Amino acid sequence: MQNYIDEAEKYILHTYNRYQIVFDHGDGVNLYDINGKEYLDFVSGIGVFALGYNNKEFNDAVKEQVDKILHTSNYYYNVPAIEAAKAVTKASGMDKVFFTNSGAEAVEGALKVARKYAYNKDGRTDHEIIAMQHSFHGRTFGALSVTGTEKYRAPFGPMIGNIKFANMNDLESVKALLTDKTCAIICETLQGEGGIYPATEEFLKGLREICDKTGALLILDEIQCGMGRTGYMYCWQKYGIRPDVLTTAKALGCGIPMGAFLMTKEVADNSLVAGDHGTTYGGNPLGGAACTAVFKLYEKLNICENAKEVGAYLFEKLEEVKNSYPQIKDHRGMGLMQGLEFDAPVANIINKALDKGLVLINAGTNIIRFLPPLIITKDDVDKMIVILKEAIDNAY
Repeated sequence: MQNYIDEAEKYILHTYNRYQIVFDHGDGVNLYDINGKEYLDFVSGIGVFALGYNNKEFNDAVKEQVDKILHTSNYYYNVPAIEAAKAVTKASGMDKVFFTNSGAEAVEGALKVARKYAYNKDGRTDHEIIAMQHSFHGRTFGALSVTGTEKYRAPFGPMIGNIKFANMNDLESVKALLTDKTCAIICETLQGEGGIYPATEEFLKGLREICDKTGALLILDEIQCGMGRTGYMYCWQKYGIRPDVLTTAKALGCGIPMGAFLMTKEVADNSLVAGDHGTTYGGNPLGGAACTAVFKLYEKLNICENAKEVGAYLFEKLEEVKNSYPQIKDHRGMGLMQGLEFDAPVANIINKALDKGLVLINAGTNIIRFLPPLIITKDDVDKMIVILKEAIDNAY
């Protein structure tokens, strides 16, 4: 294993501080390293492998498409992308979709939609976007510009202009930033990298009301918290609102690089037109086949219902852990996207857990994030809790 790690460091640009392990394959909710050691996975590739590993129906759908055609370019139609478009618009309640390769690209497209929509209304090019402090939307320049964590932006300035940052769940801070130039408000329905902070119902409904009154677009980023992770296909569906623009990715392709931004008919009819936006690989037949298979399996396996039921059990068990350790300051989240906040860095706990066969990740320095595959069972939660407690005990 160390030889592979050394070769990786020799040839791959070091932009990740990786855990010292080389995974080889997975099955269900378990991963296996190249030495055959088994690990219970509570990361799912940062929310990607919602269906777990080695799902035969999903694999067969992808393999079948590999033998047909992988790519045609967007100068032509392809059936898998059409079927995927029907599936994702139905599941989200949105009207139009543009497929991308990643979540960051989906955010880029959403920002272009907002500015083009506003430009078509008044012909101005000085529009402003309000984003949230501690948010995370991606690493490309547009997505980074609306990411509300200064350390990510600082080395790469100047960012794209006219971005302002309000406080999550503080409507007054949003209202204080509004001007006649405001064309959009972008918000994660449940902040991920920023520390597992759910938006409140009052806040989301307030944002919707602000946008309705001003004509600004409400962009909800559900790249991490969407696709059933909170027990709803998209987290905002819990609150009886609808965004004007939605971004989604990660579990959308369950391992095949796939993202999308979606919009209402009103926005679609008054924003991007032919020549305004494009992508070489987005919406290719392979991604379309994977995406369509995902939605079929979500329905067949009752994925959202399982995330809701097992998520409630996970919340109960993590509450017990929180109440057992004075070092744990808070417990937050929804469904199968939860976090424990400690009073000190959690890297040592995560490493101890990994040694014991449990895969966890952080969200910020002091927070352990729980993002298991959405097929997880209560028994899997019980196994995780045992190892987590041992890791905490050993770390302290």
